[in-house]
Amino acid sequence: MTREEKAVYYKHNGCNCCQSVIKAMIDLSDSDKEILTNAASGFAVGMEATCGALIGATMMAGIVKPGKKSAITAREILNKFQEYSGATICKDLKGKDTGVVLCECDDCIRNAIRAFDEVLLMESERER
Repeated sequence: MTREEKAVYYKHNGCNCCQSVIKAMIDLSDSDKEILTNAASGFAVGMEATCGALIGATMMAGIVKPGKKSAITAREILNKFQEYSGATICKDLKGKDTGVVLCECDDCIRNAIRAFDEVLLMESERER
């Protein structure tokens, strides 16, 4: 099962979007799984702001690439996510005000992980 599909599985089995992304990528960190999952619990439904899946991907970027570079990485993940999903705000993605859904949660979760993977791959290639 891919990391993306693992995250979608978690979404359908009791986790919010942020938690799903964190749990699917937990192998990238030595951090405590329960603490990270609990920290992500407050980001359900993007808190009517930034998509929870995107928040999860940027949280993991901070864990994997701590320090000043994590802000640059987070911005690149956000840009890729917006390119793939059409927006970064949960209510816009769900079409809450427009009635037009830009991206369903399952696809937002996939797109967040895809953006994370692509940005970190690009960064590791640049560092070579």
